[in-house]
Amino acid sequence: MKQIIFNIILWSSCLSAYSQTQEQKDSIKKVELNEFVVSGNKFEERKKNVTQRIEVVSSKEMAQMNAQTTADVLTNTGQVFVQKSQQGGGSPVIRGFEAARIQLNVDGIRMNNAIYRTGHLHNIITMDNNSLERLEVLYGPASTIHGSDALGGVILLKTRDPKHGKAKKMELTGTNALLRYSTINQEKTVNVGITFGNKNFAALTNLTFSNFGDMVQGKNGVDSIMDLWKKKFVVERINGVDTVVPNSDPFKQISSGYSQFDLMQKFSIRSSQKIRHMINLQLSNSTDVPRYDRLSEQSNGLPRSAQWYYGPQFRTLAAYEFNARNLNGFFNDISATISHQFVEESRHNRSFKSANLNHRVERIHVSGFNVAVRHKDDINEITIGTDAQLNSLKSVAEIENINTGEVSKLDTRYPDGKNNMNLFGLYYQHILKLMDGKLVMNDGIRFNYTSLHSMIIDTSILFRLPFTDLSQRNRALTGNIGLAYMPDDELRFNINFSSGFRSPNFDDMTKVFESVSGQRLIVPNTDLKPEETRNVDLGIRYNDGIVDINVYGFYTHFVNAIVSDVYTFNGSDSILYDGVLTPVFASQNKAKAFVYGGGFQFIYRPTMRLSFNASMNYTYGRYNNDTILVPLDHVPPVIGRFGIKYEEEHFYGEIFSIFNGRKKLQDYSPGGEDNLQYATPQ
Repeated sequence: MKQIIFNIILWSSCLSAYSQTQEQKDSIKKVELNEFVVSGNKFEERKKNVTQRIEVVSSKEMAQMNAQTTADVLTNTGQVFVQKSQQGGGSPVIRGFEAARIQLNVDGIRMNNAIYRTGHLHNIITMDNNSLERLEVLYGPASTIHGSDALGGVILLKTRDPKHGKAKKMELTGTNALLRYSTINQEKTVNVGITFGNKNFAALTNLTFSNFGDMVQGKNGVDSIMDLWKKKFVVERINGVDTVVPNSDPFKQISSGYSQFDLMQKFSIRSSQKIRHMINLQLSNSTDVPRYDRLSEQSNGLPRSAQWYYGPQFRTLAAYEFNARNLNGFFNDISATISHQFVEESRHNRSFKSANLNHRVERIHVSGFNVAVRHKDDINEITIGTDAQLNSLKSVAEIENINTGEVSKLDTRYPDGKNNMNLFGLYYQHILKLMDGKLVMNDGIRFNYTSLHSMIIDTSILFRLPFTDLSQRNRALTGNIGLAYMPDDELRFNINFSSGFRSPNFDDMTKVFESVSGQRLIVPNTDLKPEETRNVDLGIRYNDGIVDINVYGFYTHFVNAIVSDVYTFNGSDSILYDGVLTPVFASQNKAKAFVYGGGFQFIYRPTMRLSFNASMNYTYGRYNNDTILVPLDHVPPVIGRFGIKYEEEHFYGEIFSIFNGRKKLQDYSPGGEDNLQYATPQ
């Protein structure tokens, strides 16, 4: 009898465990199958219907990360390498492409503007991660939908929307608050958000203030190597003289701290169940951001710089969005946005023992619009859209004598006259669903037109070149086609071909008047063409709700890459510049390169609450330099992450590690942005 009872209990337990496991599988698979993304299309689209690789970080995951900045959110995923020249920064790298060669996009609006450079860009930290509903990373060329600069991928930042109430009376529909203190850099952050609304109107306000103290670096490592990175000195001005003062704590990175303030205000109006209007206002501002790397450099045993800092990173956005869904007629969905952005950035530097403080300030206004319509039926989804971005830049500069206050002229970073760059695009994107949705095809095409015009006014101080007007126009045609096959709810195969382009901007065309006296003069080249990438992606994923394995690989061919090389100007290989006959160089579409790589993601969920996760990504890049393969810059070493997570309804805990492999000295680019001179000795 006891044996019978025992068998019944054992059978019941197994049945219960099986039932819970099956429930877990079904629940997780249901979430995966119904997850929506917007980076693969201008409209909400099920992730399973997009053939290109997309990673999504939800607001819940970001809250669990508790990261200090949006750049740190990307780092914590273990899927994106982020470069930092200073604490007040973060430049994402996607598949060996960085800065102006990837696109940042907030709420469907391009953040990339006409002065985005190809070095390192830290604009992503001007987007408050506490205001985000979702972050999406689209891997590989994605210019069909997103236009110029999407050579290596797109980072789409979707902010939270106001939540409407259910009645006519106004009510509180949401609040959030955060108070954080971090010991490593004495960070202090306060975030407050509030949402209220009724059936037809809703408003959201979100404010964040952060103060970041000086960073403290790690102390563990090989002594001979660690000694290279110690901050042994600081420069103080004593009795009007720059003086080198020993740093009492060489592991503390003096002059690396800064503060930042972010504000977002949104208003939502429902004119009907199908139509919504949105006003989106954003502001981000910071204090001066020290360039710690520059302040650490020495020359002949003395500091190279007494001062080197970015001025406040100031960004504003004002946008009106119109959205209509589930309309009658051929086009079921309509989305339209008009926007205006203003960005101010500046650079300030003074050499050690010099009285001259250089100020260079760039102010850029960016107006834009995009309109998209979508038709949906059981088999087809067709999206047709157009977009434009109008850039207007003012570049100013001066030298300030810190002893006398006297101000004098200084060459500007870009031409000091009118600077305009305009981009226009027209695109078509199609999703075809066959075999009851088991086979999905994506295809699309885009045409883009770009014009650029700059004027030099003060040629007596600015460059002394025999021209004052620069103009350029170019066109680009790009597209994509891909297939995804899902034989069942657990298995998915995908292949995707896509191309991307980047139109030359002011940084390529006009910020080129830097001379090595008598040796090198870089002049404008109005024949520059857009850079282009052509890419193939392969992937396979198995997810039964307990085990989730995703394996992927890619190959990207990079053509018309812009590099600086010898040039002829008006038929001559040298021109008289500042009284010296100087060889001529120019930016040219000369380089060809390739990047390939792959990786995997693994998640094991033995229970609904406990999970183990691991990921790793590898990238390899080379460019062709006179038939010799040379390392491509911006290519990161192996990166990865592993962790153990436990989660309940009101509790979350995770132990994780983010790591990267070494980058061998022979894998550093001899030029460009890799900065071999700062590499760790092997």
